[in-house]
Amino acid sequence: MNLPNSLTILRIFFVPLLVVVLLTREPNVELWGIAVNFEIWGVLILLLAAFTDWADGYLARKRGEVTTLGTLLDPIADKLLISAAFISLVQTQPERVPAWMVVIIIGREFTVMGLRSIASAEGFTIAASTLGKTKMVLQVIAVCALILGAKYTVLHQLSLLLLWLVVLSAIASAVQYFMKFWTKVDDRVKQRRLRLRILARRKKQQDVATP
Repeated sequence: MNLPNSLTILRIFFVPLLVVVLLTREPNVELWGIAVNFEIWGVLILLLAAFTDWADGYLARKRGEVTTLGTLLDPIADKLLISAAFISLVQTQPERVPAWMVVIIIGREFTVMGLRSIASAEGFTIAASTLGKTKMVLQVIAVCALILGAKYTVLHQLSLLLLWLVVLSAIASAVQYFMKFWTKVDDRVKQRRLRLRILARRKKQQDVATP
């Protein structure tokens, strides 16, 4: 257990905290004469969690502390955080996020996770693409805008635009991951078939040479 992994686990603990704040609409307190409503707390929790996402990767690379545990937990923590935020926003009244959009966003996450699992079983990895990283940033910004949109109506239209960008980038990045996956799997299958043909040819030659 090192610092980057501790930050990743901390991000997972932020998930239930964010859900409680969004669904209970609490706390609403006054600090130094300034009203701090639950929307502000929700955004602060989400931004702090997003910061740990950047910090754990940066520290792991800089300190040479990239571990198997961190590699496994990091994408899981990201998906838990974003999925929990979007699902909580679907349940809020009035509904801030159309359920079908959340289905696409979360479905994309499960699809990519499945592709990566199969790729790992085949002995290769699918690195995160620039589009995939951009999607993550868009998701965080969109969720922040959606949370604040209920209190500040000026952000409502912006949040809807960001949500559409998240959906489109989710679909585009899923297609990109699938193309990378299919290319590598297809290459592996062709190499495997070639090795089998070579082995079969050698065996046939040995059979012919044997009196």
